[in-house]
Amino acid sequence: MVGSALVRCLQQRNDVELLTASRAELDLTNQAAVQDFMRTRRPDQIYLAAAKVGGIHANDTYPAEFIYENLQVQCNVVHAAHLAGVQQLLFLGSSCIYPKLAPQPMAEAALLTGPLESTNEPYAIAKIAGIKLCESYNRQYMRDYRSVMPTNLYGLGDNFHPDNSHVIPALMRRLHEAARAGLAEVVIWGSGTPRREFLHVDDMAAACVHVLELPLAQYQTQTLPRLSHLNVGTGVDCSIRELAVLLANITGYKGSLVFDTSKPDGPPRKLVDVSHLSALGWQAAISLEQGLQHTFDWFLQQQTQGGMRGY
Repeated sequence: MVGSALVRCLQQRNDVELLTASRAELDLTNQAAVQDFMRTRRPDQIYLAAAKVGGIHANDTYPAEFIYENLQVQCNVVHAAHLAGVQQLLFLGSSCIYPKLAPQPMAEAALLTGPLESTNEPYAIAKIAGIKLCESYNRQYMRDYRSVMPTNLYGLGDNFHPDNSHVIPALMRRLHEAARAGLAEVVIWGSGTPRREFLHVDDMAAACVHVLELPLAQYQTQTLPRLSHLNVGTGVDCSIRELAVLLANITGYKGSLVFDTSKPDGPPRKLVDVSHLSALGWQAAISLEQGLQHTFDWFLQQQTQGGMRGY
């Protein structure tokens, strides 16, 4: 999803030659293959968006895969970039790197100040390692490897699997199917009270390009010593209940929303402090309602064409 958004964003420019590789063409868990790709293609900049991702259920069910595969991909790409002399790289992490009970909104300085949320700790550890990997190559080899930590992403290209997807695509699919079937109620995991921040993936792509193209001196004015990452978000959150109501309206579902409190909620709130990124001249442009409607329209189109992930 994020990689596709980055491609869409960069394709709008006439001063960029894009180098891409599908999973079938390049296995990022294969160290030799990644190093060979870097040696032969010699990119000037790298956007490292590849990752194994999923919602609470997926993270809780496959913790070994989430930490192992993400560590493999990050280490292979960053080290191969260094060996090939690539000076600029942007690593995409996640706001789950911050402690479960971090002060809200979560500032970049909150990293490593407390225990992580247990359900996605392996994934978070991998992403923290990615940040520190970039910082280490910067420190030792004077590379310019930057990191951005987006809040919860959604949009075109999302995964709509009923078990392994994130909250927006999971709820969107279930409410759409419930509306078509005329179901009286839809059961939603958790209490509905946790608050989450959501960022459209096209906004995320625009932020990535903005951050990587900032002059290094300007970028460093908003990052702390030995910290290479910046938060990316909207600075606005909503409760899961509010999100569900909004999605019900968009999908046309008229039944009842029932919240199953026996299921995990995750952290009570996850809102990132975006003041540093704002000071660097970037803010999100797509509202949640606009983004959800856009995503639902795409979802319906993909269903019709039979190209939906997770079906």
